[in-house]
Amino acid sequence: MRFILSLLTWYHRETIGTRLFTWRKGVKVGEDEQGNVFYRNRDDSRRWVIFNGEPEASRVSPAWHGWLHHTFDNSPAEAPLAHKAWEKPHQVNLTGTPLAYAPAGSLRQAEPADRRDYEAWQPE
Repeated sequence: MRFILSLLTWYHRETIGTRLFTWRKGVKVGEDEQGNVFYRNRDDSRRWVIFNGEPEASRVSPAWHGWLHHTFDNSPAEAPLAHKAWEKPHQVNLTGTPLAYAPAGSLRQAEPADRRDYEAWQPE
């Protein structure tokens, strides 16, 4: 089933074209903590990622994102970036999911906020 999905769609996993290109010309550079595998071609003109699971761009850490976009010459596997004490660990984008942030008073809150400073207008 996974093979048929890769022939027809791109949003489940890599396509058959990407899989063949990776097999023929890809050089594995490294893997991140989420299991995503990063590749480049022999002359380093192309860099790409094969996601482990759902292909969501926010699952790529900032260090690997910089390498993918040619900001860094060396990959984080070769030369890890120094992290500051105030940096938080990488988080996936939760927008559009039930776990997304909903401020107080939002319609998505289970219990609406109790507003005592608002009085609804009533026609006379």
